[in-house]
Amino acid sequence: MRLKGSEVQPHTLLIANHLSWFDIVVMGGATGCTFVAKDELGHPFIHWLADQNHTIYVKRSHRKGSKDQALAIAAALEHGQPVALFAEGTTGPGTHLLPFRSALLEAANYAAKDVAIRPVALDYGDAATEVSWFEQPAMENVYALLNRRGTLPVTVNLLGPLDRSGNRKKLSHAAREVIAERLGLTLPGPSPIDGVE
Repeated sequence: MRLKGSEVQPHTLLIANHLSWFDIVVMGGATGCTFVAKDELGHPFIHWLADQNHTIYVKRSHRKGSKDQALAIAAALEHGQPVALFAEGTTGPGTHLLPFRSALLEAANYAAKDVAIRPVALDYGDAATEVSWFEQPAMENVYALLNRRGTLPVTVNLLGPLDRSGNRKKLSHAAREVIAERLGLTLPGPSPIDGVE
């Protein structure tokens, strides 16, 4: 694993692209962060592991609860441990970024002024589509990566902080743009500012 960019400070919200369950291992090891995760992680042991790292759970289906979820993220940021959010809301194919969901970025408006918001571009290079857990059963992806021969190249690009003066949709758009630029990806389709919440 290679790490590029300045060290992540306490009270930082990290916004990253998402390809695989392996991103959690990579991001946690690189930054010491906790994660925002869906509340239905599956096996109780997975939940237990997530609990050990102070994971913040959200209900994807509970749209009216997004303010409470954003407040929970803002409160977690007060404790100092960086918080990572995979803004695509699911794993992508590795060939392009999915639209970023902006609702949970409302946490920026509730967080203290000293909270930094930093995009993170996870770059697996030529192995991106191989690593990607996209339209594939979970355990199939786990076995594929665990049984993979050789090393798995990954660069964690810790990009500069975003300007917090914009609303959540502008933050989402700015994060998606700089991550796509770092990964050399084009952004197909309409702007996510007008897209997914």
